[in-house]
Amino acid sequence: MDYAEQVEDIVATAQFGDLIEFSYPVGYSHWGVYDGDGYVIHFAVSDEGEVMKMFRNSLQTIFPLCGDLLLGETKIRRQLLSEVNVPSGAHVLISNTRHARKPSPEAEMRRRRDALLDKELTYNLFTLNCEHFATFVRYGESVCNQIPGRAKNTELKEATEVFQGLLS
Repeated sequence: MDYAEQVEDIVATAQFGDLIEFSYPVGYSHWGVYDGDGYVIHFAVSDEGEVMKMFRNSLQTIFPLCGDLLLGETKIRRQLLSEVNVPSGAHVLISNTRHARKPSPEAEMRRRRDALLDKELTYNLFTLNCEHFATFVRYGESVCNQIPGRAKNTELKEATEVFQGLLS
């Protein structure tokens, strides 16, 4: 199944609050939360002018799998699933079972989503990343299971505190 077909399948079956995993061929994933109507909420590149856009495009040419991450500045955006920038060979899937957590009630997920949408944050692979964000929205705790050497299904309290601080 090609990427466009995978996106169509997600849009046809996903429910609000589902964790969307963009699995990259190099062994790590980008994460977001399904927001309905074909949209996902996720860490994306921050607002940028033309010069920064050219710089980012150059980085992506040199580092196609992680060029965006090297810039560090992100903004939580609502974006069509089909428009999320992923490298060639990526797969997109619903991944609600990768974190040993029970989802929050939908109203709580919506409250967290609404409070965090459009916030700009400095990306940090180890302490504040897209998986931390997505799991915080869904569960109320930030968890990242793809960092080597870290215990799986363990809350990263520092990331949870950052997101919690933005809710008020």
